Amino acid sequence: MSDPVNESPVNPVPPVVVALFLVIVGVEAIFLLGARGFVGGPEAVGWRSIAIEDYGFNSDIMAWMLQNQIYPAEHLRRFLSYAFVHNSFTHALFSGVLLLAMGKFVGEVFRQWAVLVLFVLCTVTGAAVYGLVISGHPWLIGAFPGVYGLIGGFTYLMWLKLGQLGARQSRAFSLIGILMLLQLTFALLFGGSGTWVADVSGFGTGFLASFFLSPGGWTKIRARIRHD
Repeated sequence: MSDPVNESPVNPVPPVVVALFLVIVGVEAIFLLGARGFVGGPEAVGWRSIAIEDYGFNSDIMAWMLQNQIYPAEHLRRFLSYAFVHNSFTHALFSGVLLLAMGKFVGEVFRQWAVLVLFVLCTVTGAAVYGLVISGHPWLIGAFPGVYGLIGGFTYLMWLKLGQLGARQSRAFSLIGILMLLQLTFALLFGGSGTWVADVSGFGTGFLASFFLSPGGWTKIRARIRHD
């Protein structure tokens, strides 16, 4: 039996979430150290801009690939690599904090591999939808589409719990509603961007994918299909 005295009152953050967080922090630390001249010499000041061009996602690049039916690896990697490049320390900080918070909630129910698949799938889907919907727009960078995917997973868990309690399941969407309202407010005050398309796509993908990725989810779906 486990000793209740030695048990932590707070469930630890899943290692896969910590790993994703450390990658985000590590990349941002390199940019900050380079910008302040601690590493890389004078050219390090432009590392962030270079990384955005090399690893960020752009709708024009996706349009070029679709038009020419050419899919080089250096461009395909952008569908995922953009999540680890941010335009500022504050941008990276908010992404990292939300990643830890949502990753912890989802990771308490989902398996490690499912949390990783959820983040990656929503990151890639967010970029793909952004590329199809938005044209002639600046770079898509940052972990928010993947984080919104985890919010989708969290919403799915709340949706299930409210259903079990006999409460209104629409309340599960309160968090995403608040976040989108905040995005709309910031867009009105400081100018809008099309990145919300990637965020919403990430959320929707995360919510739907959770039906399959949650423990026993695929088994339940197959059983329901057979029953119908």
